[in-house]
Amino acid sequence: MHIEKIQRNGHLHPLTLIIRDLLEIFISLGFSIAESPELESEHYNFDVLNIPKNHPARDMQDTFWIKGRKDTVLRTHVSNTQVRYMENNKPPLRIVYFGKVFRSEATDATHEAQFRQFEALAVGEDITLGNLKWTLELFLKKLFGENAEIRIRPGYFPFVEPGLEADVACFKCAGRGCGLCKHTGWIEVLGAGMVHPKVLEAGGIDSTKWRGFAFGAGWERIAMLKYGIDDIRLFSSGDLRLVNQF
Repeated sequence: MHIEKIQRNGHLHPLTLIIRDLLEIFISLGFSIAESPELESEHYNFDVLNIPKNHPARDMQDTFWIKGRKDTVLRTHVSNTQVRYMENNKPPLRIVYFGKVFRSEATDATHEAQFRQFEALAVGEDITLGNLKWTLELFLKKLFGENAEIRIRPGYFPFVEPGLEADVACFKCAGRGCGLCKHTGWIEVLGAGMVHPKVLEAGGIDSTKWRGFAFGAGWERIAMLKYGIDDIRLFSSGDLRLVNQF
């Protein structure tokens, strides 16, 4: 009996496609790649980012504390990279960093206890809010296409001042309003802002001479928006019906 072998081509995971896109964009903009540990001290995860002990901002992040390791956490964001890098590198600097982050929260279609983030940081003598706005618009149009409609509005994050949030017109309803965008026509993409002077000083940088901006988001969130995936849990499900579409 002759058995015919069926050869199927492999497919790249959508998160692999997103990280390739991000790397291509950031490298084209002159950013270098930095790294930081997933197991982090409270100092670098909170304190130096202008989130002091007992500050209400800490309530924004549900943290995994490591039993038997005093003041040690699984990092809740990749922003722990900022001061670590600034302590060992002199400005001007332009870096991007990627990695897993961890939040102690229930999972649903838009939340996971473990997910991935990227963040970009630039520090220079003449950096302004205008530089940040230009970079955000260029970045988002490279990522979502030249016709992407972008909105930038005020936001709050303890480690930047002023803080901003960037939205794109809903991919499902083209901005008309639907359940996905909560009938606003817009979907939040990333957070951003000018680096807080206290963060620069914590990194050993003179905030009277140097200024910077930072922005970042989750890879999964970007992939959900770009590819129309409606459940974040699908990325780690192992379901080939998802992967085989790419």
